[in-house]
Amino acid sequence: MTAPKLRLGVNIDHVATVRNARGGDNPDPVRAALMAEAAGADGITAHLREDRRHIVDADIDGLMAALTTPLNFEMAATAEMQAIALRHKPHAVCLVPEKREERTTEGGLDVAANDNALAAYIAPLAAAGSRVSMFIAADRAQVDACVRIGAPVIELHAGAYADAWAEERWDDRDVELAKITDMAAYAHDQGLEVHVGHGLTYDSVGPIAALPTVAELNIGHFIIGEAIFRGLGPAIEEMRRCMDEARG
Repeated sequence: MTAPKLRLGVNIDHVATVRNARGGDNPDPVRAALMAEAAGADGITAHLREDRRHIVDADIDGLMAALTTPLNFEMAATAEMQAIALRHKPHAVCLVPEKREERTTEGGLDVAANDNALAAYIAPLAAAGSRVSMFIAADRAQVDACVRIGAPVIELHAGAYADAWAEERWDDRDVELAKITDMAAYAHDQGLEVHVGHGLTYDSVGPIAALPTVAELNIGHFIIGEAIFRGLGPAIEEMRRCMDEARG
């Protein structure tokens, strides 16, 4: 199949992490988001955690007011977050699992075990005009559950693949890539839009970007880290180059 241009969503959470380490206003995640737009990002991702460890409510206010590209609002499936999403009506809402003790999102959302509750949860979000995405493992049961509840988009968790690449466990990397490849194709055949995210780098992004059934990648921590050395604009431009080269 001919693959359309692959979209890049830039996650600006860890600009807020640096700001919050000292307090005050700098660096400003909204400024980073506008710079990301200028550098070619197709969208901005921000995760408002329940403990507000990085992005805070005022950041979401600022992003909604300033962005011209879509905001992908990552959140846990709680009543508080639903109310915030319904107030702002972002372009996209991505439901993710969340544990207070975790350093970063661990694993995918178990949609299969909670399909009835999640179907009811996402209905008002969809009615408000937000595209609902489910952050899941590359697992057929989870994909099938997303179809059942009417979620139009999934984001496949690439963490195990990215970790295997970073640790040079090449056999494990190939196994994880095969899972993502198979589930991206299966989900696409079920009518879902497929995104992939978590842990991707310049080195590891190519095989994922090459998958014709993947519409969007969401990448944050690595890009923000690279920005320390390259600058934010060049870091994003290099990721875009890697993605386009793999896709082309």
